[in-house]
Amino acid sequence: MKRFFKWIGTGLLVILLAGGTFAAHEWYADKPFYFNNLLNRELVKVAFDSPETLTSLGFLESVGIKSHNAELDDASLEKNAALFDKARHIREGVLAYDDEDLNKDEQLSKEITLYLLDYLIRNEPYQYHSYPVNQLFGVQNGFPSFMEGQHQINDATDAENYLSRLRAVDEKFAQVLEGLKLREEKGIIPPRFVIERVLDEMNNFIASPIEENILYSSLKEKMSKTEEISEEQQDAFLAEAQTIIGDDVDRAYQLFIDYFTMLQAKAGNDHGYWHLPDGDKVYANALRFFTTTDMTADEIHNLGLKEVARIQGEMLAILAGEGYDVTQGFSSAMDALAADPSHYYEDSDEGREQILKDYQTILDEIDAGISEAFRIRPEAGMEVVRIPEFKEKTAPGAYYQQPAIDGSRPGRFYANLYDIKATPKYSMRTLAYHEGIPGHHFQVALAMELEGMPFIRKMSPFTAYTEGWALYTEYLAWEMGFQDKPLDNLGRLQAELFRAVRLVVDTGIHDKRWTREEAIEYMVRNTGMALSDVTSEIERYIVMPGQATSYKVGMIKILEIREKAKQALGDKFDLRDFHDVVLKNGAVPLAILEELVDDYIEEKLAES
Repeated sequence: MKRFFKWIGTGLLVILLAGGTFAAHEWYADKPFYFNNLLNRELVKVAFDSPETLTSLGFLESVGIKSHNAELDDASLEKNAALFDKARHIREGVLAYDDEDLNKDEQLSKEITLYLLDYLIRNEPYQYHSYPVNQLFGVQNGFPSFMEGQHQINDATDAENYLSRLRAVDEKFAQVLEGLKLREEKGIIPPRFVIERVLDEMNNFIASPIEENILYSSLKEKMSKTEEISEEQQDAFLAEAQTIIGDDVDRAYQLFIDYFTMLQAKAGNDHGYWHLPDGDKVYANALRFFTTTDMTADEIHNLGLKEVARIQGEMLAILAGEGYDVTQGFSSAMDALAADPSHYYEDSDEGREQILKDYQTILDEIDAGISEAFRIRPEAGMEVVRIPEFKEKTAPGAYYQQPAIDGSRPGRFYANLYDIKATPKYSMRTLAYHEGIPGHHFQVALAMELEGMPFIRKMSPFTAYTEGWALYTEYLAWEMGFQDKPLDNLGRLQAELFRAVRLVVDTGIHDKRWTREEAIEYMVRNTGMALSDVTSEIERYIVMPGQATSYKVGMIKILEIREKAKQALGDKFDLRDFHDVVLKNGAVPLAILEELVDDYIEEKLAES
């Protein structure tokens, strides 16, 4: 927050001294004087065109601006088309700056911005090749999650804005439905199981008593925590919320329920993108985007098979050392491990609460013991919370949510506690390191806090880098001795195996025409994971083609360039220096990350 106000304060001072002329030029000119001003200006314009983004960033509230919190994003087809026009306009602005007029960091920002814009523009013909309402994400579960997790209520105005957003939900659902119908016309229909999952979710959502609906209970809980809203006002707001949920909200969900019930008859059981029009091109594009490499589906598939064999061999050695019978093969040994009740918490509310506490203990421990590997730490705090129960069944095992830019909300590691057997004790350290410290929380929160870097570099969606980093930190924690017990190391290897298997099943589904059932069978047999986890994971890959391949590809590349730096620098290599290079530039494509490390190597070698 201090950094944000420092930036705002400097801008205001410039406006006062220059009479607004300079600021007006930087905001309105086709070519601002400073390249970073162009990038920041365009991203700010995009953010200010998205009320939900402004709420998530959470900085306007700090200066008393709240009107955006009464609105939802425009999800119309016209708005989507305007996005591509906007991308072309920004690209023209970026290309107006010659490289020789930019410093090294600005050239990097230019390269990254063009990388993203070019990908977006190239994929305009395939913009509807997606399932925007599915069992993992979409407005049907994203809206309740957004209202519960992002919309703050500190006074009566916030509560009124909350109600305004509830009233707007039926319009937004209708806009999304336009896009779904257009996809249907183009032959882009989700597999039948996706429709079944979505229908179950939405029918259960509207069938529950309104007092138990998360939109109602969240409002009630948030208002109870502030003294700015009297009990009489709270009762009035809750009564109005009850009416809106029973009317506007239920009507919006019924609109989707009616549509998907009709669509169900048209859906099939071909699960890979290969069966969609131009599906092969769309999947190849997805692999390029998510891995930031030119690896083909075949290359990724074969890499996965190789890594699966290697990691399973290391795991079998640990299992044999722990007394498990490995003579019957990997799957049998992992089944025996999974059958041991001592590895699980009590299947109760108390057991789940203990899981959250133990996660926090693990994170506090590593946070206090990694100074030898890191110089920089994020200022933002982090907490462990449970994934909301209404969406646990189809949610991933865990995920990370970035902190608010103003510090009002810490980073959050969301843990899925639906199936107690999906959280064996020996896997918890690895998952905590990945989602929290020094994984996603370090990388994401640090990027948000970097000074002098354009916003687009702080928020770049390069999954191979972000997920590759998180998977790399699992390995790093083991190197540093934080998983010194054999079974903790087994948990780390199982997590790495999980990512290697992803290379096989993602390409298997979308390129080699595997069915959902074939992919589930392969993953169960080769990971030892709970069936519930495997099923939700495979179903995730079906609706998010290519994304799952980024983890292992990114990790391998980070380890490769770290070893390259070690070999080149010898005694001059410092792990803290390496991590500075990786973390202080924001998320970047893997080829650019290697270039940054090459520059670091050259600079170190040049030192006397």
